[in-house]
Amino acid sequence: MPKDQCFDGIAHKFSKNIYGSVKGEIRTRVVWQDLQKILNQATRTRPLRVLDAGGGFGYFSQKLATLGHQVVLCDLSAEMLDLARQQIEAAGLCERITLLHCGIQELGEHLKQPFDLVLCHAVLEWLADPETTLEYLYPFVKEGGDLSLLFYNRDGLLYHSLLMGHFDYIERGLKTRKTQKLTPNNPQRPQDVASWLEGAGFTISGKTGVRVIYDYMRHPEVGREQSETLFEMELRYCREEPYASLGRYMHFMAKKS
Repeated sequence: MPKDQCFDGIAHKFSKNIYGSVKGEIRTRVVWQDLQKILNQATRTRPLRVLDAGGGFGYFSQKLATLGHQVVLCDLSAEMLDLARQQIEAAGLCERITLLHCGIQELGEHLKQPFDLVLCHAVLEWLADPETTLEYLYPFVKEGGDLSLLFYNRDGLLYHSLLMGHFDYIERGLKTRKTQKLTPNNPQRPQDVASWLEGAGFTISGKTGVRVIYDYMRHPEVGREQSETLFEMELRYCREEPYASLGRYMHFMAKKS
């Protein structure tokens, strides 16, 4: 039976590849801009209680804690949490971030109260059963609270594969012949994820494509050489159709009714 991906053994390599690159910088800038919209809602009069589910070493957990919010960071990987602990201690954020070593399915054994904001970033594509796992997460979003859901976009992957002429890969259902530890193995269709959210009583309040340009560039070295211009363009077109729907990642912001 397929298992959820755990990054023990490759945590440092994973964090460097994801966040120490132009691709990672685009992802963090775009998603952080979306999160700021949630944080700047007029009704926010106190620090938020935030759950970062499957948050790895807690990139956004640390940014939110720096702003004064209280965060619970959970992850299946003990190695990721050790990396998080080192960074949190160095930043003096220990009083604002609680670390929890468990999968999303076990959250109910450790937490009882819902949160103002729940993050679930780049997790669905590593899960054996993403729809069912999301169901474990829904109770931890309070009524009127927000869910920030980032996932690997199957539509974007398919379009990129078509452009590259990877027709055998497409015929295999976008399945690689050999497991790639750093490549998501279960990309999701945005319409499926939207259906899951709406069926659970959430209203999607925002949709953003992440990396709507860089992954399609014929000469990506140009983007690396002109990175600030690239970032500006990614932010300009990431919420505009048809580009938003072709992002390598999709970011849904959803509010619980």
